Amino acid sequence: MGKRMRDEVEKLMNLRTEIEKMGGEEAVRKQHERGKLTARERIDLLFEKGSFVEVGMLGNEEGAKELVPADGVITGYGKINDGNILRDAAVAAYDFTVRGGSMGVINEAKVTRIRETALKHRMPMVWLVDSGGARLGSGGFSIERIPFFADTGYLFKEEALMSGVIPLVAAMMGPGYAGTAYIPGLSDFVPMVKGKSAMGLGGPALVKMVIGEDLTDDQLGGSRVHCDMSGCGDLEVASDEECIKAIKQYISFFPQNCDHKPPRAKYSGDPTTLISDGVLDVIPDNPSQIFDMRELIKFIVDDGYFFEIKPKWARNMITALARIGGYPLGIIANNPMYIGGIIDVDASDKAARFIWLCDAFNIPLLFLSDVPGYMVGSRAEKAGIIRHGAKMIHAVAEATVPKFTVIVRKSYGAGYYGMCGRAFDPDLLIAYPGAEIAVMGAEGMVSIVARKQIAAAEKPAELVEQLAAQLRPHITIDKTAALGLVDDLIDPRETRRVLFHGLERTKDKKIFRHPRKHGVYPV
Repeated sequence: MGKRMRDEVEKLMNLRTEIEKMGGEEAVRKQHERGKLTARERIDLLFEKGSFVEVGMLGNEEGAKELVPADGVITGYGKINDGNILRDAAVAAYDFTVRGGSMGVINEAKVTRIRETALKHRMPMVWLVDSGGARLGSGGFSIERIPFFADTGYLFKEEALMSGVIPLVAAMMGPGYAGTAYIPGLSDFVPMVKGKSAMGLGGPALVKMVIGEDLTDDQLGGSRVHCDMSGCGDLEVASDEECIKAIKQYISFFPQNCDHKPPRAKYSGDPTTLISDGVLDVIPDNPSQIFDMRELIKFIVDDGYFFEIKPKWARNMITALARIGGYPLGIIANNPMYIGGIIDVDASDKAARFIWLCDAFNIPLLFLSDVPGYMVGSRAEKAGIIRHGAKMIHAVAEATVPKFTVIVRKSYGAGYYGMCGRAFDPDLLIAYPGAEIAVMGAEGMVSIVARKQIAAAEKPAELVEQLAAQLRPHITIDKTAALGLVDDLIDPRETRRVLFHGLERTKDKKIFRHPRKHGVYPV
């Protein structure tokens, strides 16, 4: 009695054992030789031990005469723990050892199922991309299946509709061409493994055929291309292990979905104590001297730790996730180290996207302003600075999360608006002594207003400085504060305390806006 069931169970367990071998010993060995983990090893690192539940393990390439393990993609859900926060998440890990991780019919059906599960249960969705793109031939888009292509594309539509509902992460751990390139393109966070990952709308073979460029994966769409130049990648990491760690760190700042608040982490320190005197040495005495805004951020946030997004792209703008008193917040900061911290096309795009991301998931925003304004000149105009600059202004105006603005040194021109000036409803607008809020710096105003005098002067540079010195007292923060246009001038050592109280006060903030379908974004 029960023999038939025992036989069936043994058969099932044997099949599962074969599937867990993925593409076989030789394929796994080659994956390791490339310096890459297998899809199952990556999943083991991502989820808490024993928490991963695989979905669709028995999926097999349609019409295949042999076993195609999991049809080249491992899907399921489990619990992610970065050491502070534990939460559920869904995953689709493309298995390069099986058909190059290509997207076949059954493969995509499995991913569709797990996407639907993530959205239905409103938990983060993680893609671990290591795929050659759409599968051609048996089980994919073979000649007889070409008409089937007209019924594809649900991945992209559904991912767009998931955006802003649940956090979306696409980790590039290998190639991701054609169809799989739009997975990161539509995701919130895209880490890339240096020397191992690449993405593009066409792979090297297609690019060579179409336009004649003979490029390697790395040259065409590697981590340097997309993390340093295009801005499509968010973080370059050294290894698969570092990539998984980055995913955990990133997700720890976010709620399960847009209806929840981001989780407050445990913090053993006292966020109301003054920052050490060292913070007073970060900002140079000379207002024209550059300094690294990251050094100021380290003093302000918990344990000096912040998670920077796109650190190598548009370096004049810093976007980062951090905590104060355990409360997560998104930081948007000008960095004078790079082109004076001015807002150009890329900086505006970078900031706008980050603001939209934080606002979608109820993460408060902190603006650290040391901005000379928006970039001007013919080159900037040809690049569309008005259109791109409007993205940032649109994002700041639209954000309903708590917003805090600190004028660190200066906030000039439209840069003041982009960095959440008074008209953009910051819940707290404070400044450091010696800061300035003005249409432009004193020298700039003098060069326009007194241009005829300057042109006729024997020593024009000396005249500019003399006139600028007369003007400066009228644009100092003391004058602005006296008019009630900032909430307070503070000692930089008080920054953490003031911001912590601001976060406590605004944690239940609600904003009601005119009902509409959506804004018309200046993209």
